Amino acid sequence: MWMDRLKYIKRAIAGECVLLTVLCLFLCAREREIFPVVARPAAEEESAGEQENTDESVGGNNSENDSTAEEKKQDYIKWVEFHVPEELMSAAYELDVETYGEKVHLDWIRLLAYVAARHGGEFPGSARAELYEAAEKLRSGETTMEELTAQLQYYPYYEKAYSAILSGFVGEYKIQKMQEDGSLKWENCYGLKAFSPVAKGFYYEDYDDFGVSRSYGYARPHLGHDMMGQIGTPIIAIESGYVEALGWNRYGGWRIGIRSFDKKRYYYYAHLRQNFPYNKELKEGSIVTAGDVIGYMGHTGYSDKENVNNIKVTHLHWGMQLIFDESQKDSNNEIWIDCYQITRFLYKNRCETVKDEETKEWHRICKMRDPAVDKFTENE
Repeated sequence: MWMDRLKYIKRAIAGECVLLTVLCLFLCAREREIFPVVARPAAEEESAGEQENTDESVGGNNSENDSTAEEKKQDYIKWVEFHVPEELMSAAYELDVETYGEKVHLDWIRLLAYVAARHGGEFPGSARAELYEAAEKLRSGETTMEELTAQLQYYPYYEKAYSAILSGFVGEYKIQKMQEDGSLKWENCYGLKAFSPVAKGFYYEDYDDFGVSRSYGYARPHLGHDMMGQIGTPIIAIESGYVEALGWNRYGGWRIGIRSFDKKRYYYYAHLRQNFPYNKELKEGSIVTAGDVIGYMGHTGYSDKENVNNIKVTHLHWGMQLIFDESQKDSNNEIWIDCYQITRFLYKNRCETVKDEETKEWHRICKMRDPAVDKFTENE
């Protein structure tokens, strides 16, 4: 009898060992999936690169080289959460603009990534003070960003993730500015060149509704940000890019999808107005400049039939999808971020518009020239 019990105990222990091994492998794979771009320090990367070249030159193992190539192919970010408060974004942005043209120009994205890496993507009450302390050390020459972040294991991840989100927001541009006599004059600027998605002078209400459950079609989380307003409110292109999608979607109704020129961001504007959803000049492939009027607020959607108002509340749903690899674009692994704090940040730059009574279209008053547009069109 005791021999049978002993055999049973051994089998049970063996089974638990197998389960623990599987669990450990799963956790390791999960960590790699979430933080796949945690890079080694630059010096290590260079030495590793030299070693790879050396191995190749002496005829390294082909199967190992193929395996390494496949790993590199899969080495892109699989998940991002964005919790940066508007107040911290504004503080970092102001430091960036303030130091533009100075010997030490503070990059607002790198500053935010630094604070995020210190706290695992969260931002405690001390975050603002930490941001200013780092900025002071950098401006004084006491340290460099490389030295400041050398011991932060996940800094490369946050820098890459936050760059994918914010890299099209700040930079050089030219814009028309209204003069005292009512004329418009072109001025060279550096600063915020992304715009709020709702035109200046048009009222809206919003709250952080990212992740709230939705049930039409199937149960799912809300992967965007809703801005409630009036039918016909002009909707503004947040960033320059090209129209990738235009038409009806059973969930979003009349919608526009605009891709950033670096292809890292896909902007989704949905529930546009019945009968007159878009700027009539737009079509798939059209180039838009940040601040352009692209459409009009409505409440279309939740219908397989086109041009139907099945959404109860008039609002704009806008979302930002991050794309680190093209396989993520339309898949089960899409990355959509919470845009509430970004919407608050962009409130400081709302585009003023005027209505053409003949065409009933709204247009921006002050035109902008974005170097990103020129660069993209030159390469086409």
